[in-house]
Amino acid sequence: MTAGGLPAGRLSWLLLGVLVLAQIGYPLTGGADRARLTVATVCLGWLLSVSHALLTRGLRVAVGLVLVTTGGGLAVEALGVATGVPFGGYAYSGVLGPKLAGVPLVIPLAWTWMAWPAWLAAVRLTRPGAARIGLAAVGLAGWDLFLDPQMVAEGYWSWRDPDPALPGVPDVPVSNYLGWLLFAVLLMALLGPVAGRAAGLAAVQDAPLYALYLWTYAGSVLAHAVFLGLPASAGWGGLVMAVVAGPLAVRLARRRRRSRSGATAPA
Repeated sequence: MTAGGLPAGRLSWLLLGVLVLAQIGYPLTGGADRARLTVATVCLGWLLSVSHALLTRGLRVAVGLVLVTTGGGLAVEALGVATGVPFGGYAYSGVLGPKLAGVPLVIPLAWTWMAWPAWLAAVRLTRPGAARIGLAAVGLAGWDLFLDPQMVAEGYWSWRDPDPALPGVPDVPVSNYLGWLLFAVLLMALLGPVAGRAAGLAAVQDAPLYALYLWTYAGSVLAHAVFLGLPASAGWGGLVMAVVAGPLAVRLARRRRRSRSGATAPA
């Protein structure tokens, strides 16, 4: 499929390249500029995931992805802000732009941004069923072990009672990560039935989304450990997100070796 004559895979690679440049710029900025860059990065990530779903799998998958992850993300964030369920008590500052029900409008977009590559990685690694749902959920929830400490450090949101917390990450309660995992399981359980059969099939054009997942993993470990002064979250996030990123990297490397062997074999 194409977008204005541009192949779907090429468009996804282009958006990924712009997204990576924006993320590289994050440690180089501060204050209001960093907040604006954060919003722009999330919007780029949302556009990358939704456009990829649309161009590689069709309208139903893209609409289903938005309904489940963007709509679901807004609903659970509004519930969380109002009641503290399921993440614990927290509140957003006004730095990330306009709010709806106490939630910055950009926040639900972040759920979609990383839910789609986490889902595709699980599709690549597992058969349909509970194992796929569980792996995709861990793949998404593991990202929050990077995300929350980074955003709290910037003052984008804060927790009323961050105890108990993970060692080395004192400002984010364990309840938040458990809430993420619980809701990620729900999202992934709904995504297949709502988006349709095509969402559960691997495609040749999925390579940019695999790259997005692996870049997010490696780039987050590096940024937290070296540039952001958050070594504990680098360790926790690196450990949990590796459950998906590690097998995905191995699977892709093996496929690449087989492709090269086939290309060099004598006719």
